[in-house]
Amino acid sequence: MSLNEVRKIAVLRPNAVGDFVFVLPALHTLKHRYPDAELVLLGKPWHAGFLRDRPGPVDRVAVMPPVPGVGAPVGAACDEREVDRFVDAMRAECFDIALQMFGAGHYSNPFLMRLGARLSVGARGEGAPALERWVPYCEPNNRRLALLEIAGLVDAWPGTPPLPSLPPMPELTVTDADRREAAAAMPAAVAAAAFGTGERLALLQPGATDLRRCWPAERFAALGDRLAQAGMRVAVNGAAGEAALVGAVVGAMRHPAIALAGKLSLGGLCGLLERAALVVSNDTGPLHLALALGRPSVGIFWLTNLIEGMPLRQSPLRAALSLRTCCPVCGRDNVATRCPHDESFVADVGLEQVAHLALSLLR
Repeated sequence: MSLNEVRKIAVLRPNAVGDFVFVLPALHTLKHRYPDAELVLLGKPWHAGFLRDRPGPVDRVAVMPPVPGVGAPVGAACDEREVDRFVDAMRAECFDIALQMFGAGHYSNPFLMRLGARLSVGARGEGAPALERWVPYCEPNNRRLALLEIAGLVDAWPGTPPLPSLPPMPELTVTDADRREAAAAMPAAVAAAAFGTGERLALLQPGATDLRRCWPAERFAALGDRLAQAGMRVAVNGAAGEAALVGAVVGAMRHPAIALAGKLSLGGLCGLLERAALVVSNDTGPLHLALALGRPSVGIFWLTNLIEGMPLRQSPLRAALSLRTCCPVCGRDNVATRCPHDESFVADVGLEQVAHLALSLLR
């Protein structure tokens, strides 16, 4: 097919917040290469809510039903008729290009091929079905670069004229609605300062979906006190289910801090991140949202997660890295396989190291 006659592109990427941020550079380069094509993200309900009315490379989200191995766990129950209806609807879209940007392709490549695009491309792990154009799937890797390499299969690659050397920054658009929600979640006096020209805001993110990536709450509290002593207004963010963790951090601090557990949607969080002078976070979605917005951030990483999550632009990030490979409970190496324990693998990262990185960013 001629790549000069592309009118509709599908990108298969039904996963979580951090993983969506990883694909943003590839989405931007696709949109730059094919500005007149409609770019449709095959994703989850949260993608549709977050991206609705948000300017950016994604024109539309097609919400997928649960598909085993493609956004749902392998072996999960699913409604085959609902999946067939979705596939039929996507075939009727007559996509020119479909890109598999979801894993090694053992489940996602067969699903992508059902969509009937004129050209199907993506990653391929050992034993996975081959698409018309593919690149080998490797782990660990820099996920942003790996996804850009897939975009390169359809001539969308940064640095190839007329494309820019890097996608635009910020990679996400913050809307006025985001800013209003963020301001409403803060105490009135704090909002007037943090959203005006007053005191600087430091946002701490002590939670993560994978508990092994969580730095101890007492160290977040001690760091919060250090930042407050440096003149920062400290806020502690978390999902609604992390209210106890956020409360433990705020409660252990000697200085007042704002607890934001469950108070912000993803859009509202973007509105808050835009105003933050500093973000300190475990390796989780809000950290990568902050980096997509170009905010100065200290990320607390475990080993291969830093390789996978390193942003294309290095300047906003200072990384505190744990080199632990063995579980502190059972001693099993967790690089290639995961043991059943959830104890922190980043507790080896010291308070002084994180405080030094944070204060150096502020300076």
